[in-house]
Parts: sequence; C-alpha cells; structure tokens
Amino acid sequence: MHGGSVPAVTGGSPEVTPARRGTVRHGRNPWTEAWRTYGGTGMTTTEPPDERRDDPQPGGADGTLAEPAPQQAGQNGDSAGDPPAAAARPPRQSEPDEGNGARESFASIVAETLGLAPGSSRRRRAVTLLVMLSVALVAVFRDTLTDYLMIKSSVTRENDSNAEYDANKVPFTVSVRPEEDEPEAWTMVLDRALTPEEKQKLVAVENDRSGAFSYLKKLGGRPLADEATLENAPKRYKDQLASSTLGGDADVFQMNVLSTRSTSVVINGWQVTDVTCRKSTGHTIVRLPTQGGASYEGLQLHIPPLVGEPVLSDDTEGQGESYFSTHYIEVGGGQPSGGLKVQAIAPLGKSCRWGIKVRYTDPYQTARWVQLKDGNGKPLRIRTDSAPTDARQEWVFIVQPWRLCETQTSKCIT
Repeated sequence: MHGGSVPAVTGGSPEVTPARRGTVRHGRNPWTEAWRTYGGTGMTTTEPPDERRDDPQPGGADGTLAEPAPQQAGQNGDSAGDPPAAAARPPRQSEPDEGNGARESFASIVAETLGLAPGSSRRRRAVTLLVMLSVALVAVFRDTLTDYLMIKSSVTRENDSNAEYDANKVPFTVSVRPEEDEPEAWTMVLDRALTPEEKQKLVAVENDRSGAFSYLKKLGGRPLADEATLENAPKRYKDQLASSTLGGDADVFQMNVLSTRSTSVVINGWQVTDVTCRKSTGHTIVRLPTQGGASYEGLQLHIPPLVGEPVLSDDTEGQGESYFSTHYIEVGGGQPSGGLKVQAIAPLGKSCRWGIKVRYTDPYQTARWVQLKDGNGKPLRIRTDSAPTDARQEWVFIVQPWRLCETQTSKCIT
C-alpha cells in the first residue's frame, strides 16, 4: 500500500485518508476492498500499530480531504473507484399491514400475559387460553358447583335433622269439654232445690224442651243423656249390661286430639286409669224422658269399664264392638283434628273422676302408652256424674200439653 495508513471502517461511508505526500494512488482501492470483504456489516479493521492517525494529512487548499480518483474498470471484473452503494431501506408498510401489526401486538400482549413465549404457535395459544378460561370459570362458579355436588348429602342431613326435630315434638295434645248440644232425652241434675218462681217460669215462659234445657243450665244444672240403646250389639256385650248394676245415665263429653307433627300419629288403644268415685251431691232432678230407644254417634263406656270398652255406639255395622279393634284415630301430617263423642256411664248415685291412657304409633318406630295430660301438663281428669239416688226433688216434663210434674206426688204445674 506504499506506506499509506488503513483507517477504521464503520457502518457508514468509508473515510478516505490521503497519502502522506498528498497524492492519491491509483490501482486497487483499499477501502472498496474492505467494504467488499466485510459486506458492509460495520465490522472494523484496525490500522497497523506503526501507523499513527494523528499525522498531518494535507488536503486541498481549503483543508478538505481530496476525493480518490475513480479506478479504471477491468481489474477482476470490478468497477473502478465506485463507492459502495448505501444499504437498501425496507419499503413502508401499507395501512392494512399496520392494522395487522396492531392486532399482532395485542395478541403478543395477551400471549405474554398468559405466560407464553413470543412466537408461540396459534394452537398453543388457543389451548392455553381455553385452559385459563376453564380455570376462571371454576373459580367463579366454585360455590355453585360445590353446592350442586353436595346437594344430595345436604338434603339428607336436613331431612334427618327435620325428622329428629319432628320426633322430639309432643305426639299429640288432647282437650275435653262437656257436650253442649241438647240430647234427644236428658236429665238435669242440680245441687239445690228449685224455687216456686223457677218452677213457674219453666212452664209459663220457657215452655218448650229447648227453652227449659237452656234455662236449667243457667241455673247450674248438669245435663246427662240417656244411655244409648245398642240393639245391634253382640250378645256377649248385652249379657254384661244385664248383669251389671251400673246406672242408666250417660255423661257426654267431646274429646279433641291435635298434633303439630309433620308426620301422622295413630292412636289405636285406650285404657281407663285412676278411677275414684264418691257419692253424688245432687239434690234435684228434672227429666225429659225419651219417647223410645235411641242410639248416639260416638263411643260408650262404663266407669269402671266393662270388657272391650269403649265400644262403638253408632247405629251401624259393628255397634257394640270394641272401638279400637276396628278403628283408630289418626292426627298429624296434615290430617284434621280427631274428634270423639264419648258417653261415660258412672255407677248409680256416684260422681267419678278418671284418667285416660292411650297407645300410639308413628313413622319413627315409636309405639308406646302415654297418659293424657291437660293444658297445664298435669294428668287429665274427667268428671262423670250420675243421677242421685236420694234426690230431694224429682220433676218430669210432660210434653202434651207442656207441664212440669213432681214424680213423688204426681202434682203438676201448668
């Protein structure tokens, strides 16, 4: 290179440094050779260590560097002295390409958010997106899915809890009240004698059976019904009645059975308990006699009871048969309250008190006898009276015409 120095080549146009003596030598251009050798990649050549870049380099008159003279063509097929062409710039993308680029950028952001490496395949991105969506749905609907999967066990536990709560309830409650309706034939028992004014009023003012019945109740009378005539009862029961010395008046009461349980409770047995009797305190009897035998709907029993009682007193098939051998009382589980009309017959001249024990069963495998209790939680006590055998006064109504007659003297008030 005839003592000329080789400057560093950068990525731009090569810097041409004139020779020491201010002349440009023709022939092979070292800068062009360097450009061709390294392909314009910006690689740098270093000048030999014995050459110094700070030597004075004369140029033109104005101090500028002299341009190297163009080389003649023909050597190795290269054009002489032509400077290397500038690197081609890529063409500017059109508007649609810019939109695709924006979408690609958004997709890249989503991919990076999902933890995908840049350049991942579309299939990989789709699979990852589906997995992430599935995880998100499970997170959002976790409680719903859990409830759905656990609903069967939850319902079972709830049913068991409800069943236990229902089983711990009192199976049923019982209320007893005297019969208020007027029977077909009746006897009114008072603890005192009637005054002349009261007797006259029974004939002149309350001059019919219903009026007299209501007026005597206001005076403190206790009504009794005639014992039912069980014409169709079995012979064994009629034989018991014939051999007994029990009275012929029935103290009638209504017994209602209620239950708040959600399942049914069945009462299928009855026992009379704790019977205590004393002499009747009645002093006056007023009767409205029956015009013939009569049957009454409900149950009938004696105090103390005969074998098989209570019996059915309805004028139907099974009259006189043990009631709980063919019938039962069902309450609870949406059933209406069970109501019974009971005719209890005490011994002549006695006033008795007694209790009731019933047997019940339920769906919880419970079968037991229980003593009925009143509203205060005490054992239920039912009072049953009969007409006194030593009454001071005894009166009877004659219907046609209406009059009140004393049975002992046959004197009548009209």
